[in-house]
Amino acid sequence: MKKFAKKIAAVALSVAMVGGMFAGCSAASNGDDAKTSNKKTSYKIGICQLVTHDALDAATKGFEDKLNELGKADGITFDFDYQNASGDSANCTTIANKFVSSNYDLIMANATPALQACVTATAASKTPVVATSVTDYAAALDIKMNPTDPTGINVTGTSDLAPLDKQAQQIIDLFPDTKTVGVIYCSAEANSKPQADGVKKALEAKGVNCEYFAFSDSNDISAVAKNAASKVDVIYIPTDNTAASNGAVIDDACTNANVPVIAGEEGIFTNTRAVATLSISYYALGETTAQMAYDILVNGKDPATMNIQQTDGLTYKYNSEQAKKFKANIPDGYEEATTAEATTEE
Repeated sequence: MKKFAKKIAAVALSVAMVGGMFAGCSAASNGDDAKTSNKKTSYKIGICQLVTHDALDAATKGFEDKLNELGKADGITFDFDYQNASGDSANCTTIANKFVSSNYDLIMANATPALQACVTATAASKTPVVATSVTDYAAALDIKMNPTDPTGINVTGTSDLAPLDKQAQQIIDLFPDTKTVGVIYCSAEANSKPQADGVKKALEAKGVNCEYFAFSDSNDISAVAKNAASKVDVIYIPTDNTAASNGAVIDDACTNANVPVIAGEEGIFTNTRAVATLSISYYALGETTAQMAYDILVNGKDPATMNIQQTDGLTYKYNSEQAKKFKANIPDGYEEATTAEATTEE
């Protein structure tokens, strides 16, 4: 066995020496060209978006636009395969598995259920996943981490968490006489309850009562919204995809009860005809996500070691018609929504 091992080693050494001679001859003339030729100039990216609504759509557009901009500067192209799960987590799983079996270079998961499906689908392949429109990665991934820590797995991304204490203060500023706030959210969305808890804690510290009104799916929204609107002074809706997609239903219940709505993000603000919102720019969030994806694909960064990113861009917006109707106290620094933003689309 030792003699055989020595023979193998000798053959390997001879091959290495011959190869080294040829490599040495060519290295001087085209070493840099070889490095360049090994660099990919095209990448295939799968996009799994949970559902269609303004915030998620804006994040996807920001992601695609920014990657195309970055790629153009370096002569790199990106082929996007956009798939919408129509609000169904099972569809997210099907989409994610398809991306993995197709050997895509990277997957972008837009919203928490999409992220969860993509993490499961990539457990074996370790395909890089960048996520956006995810509020709480610790809750979504069921791991212990601070809000901006790396995940330690093949996942990184951006968080759409707005400052909950400031959103609570917004309610008090707009409606100083508020005694009870009702929080409407979907119990099936991992990110919604932590937001509700954060706003409740901040409100109760200011002496304002806060009650939860949770629905399990879109079939329950109307009944839950009507019940909430009959019992509270103001409705608050956190960043919640199911609520955003069914904003007209919540708007109808609150309008009939003559109760104002404060929204956790702009899509809900628009779709529920809320009085106001303190929201981030989801387009900018998508752009940040794109830069992270570019760093992984082109610059060789490891998603497991990349910190979760948040956006600093916060905007206070109000609907002048609804503010007047509910006699809201609009502080300085608020931006009036355009007609298109303030009107619910049919």
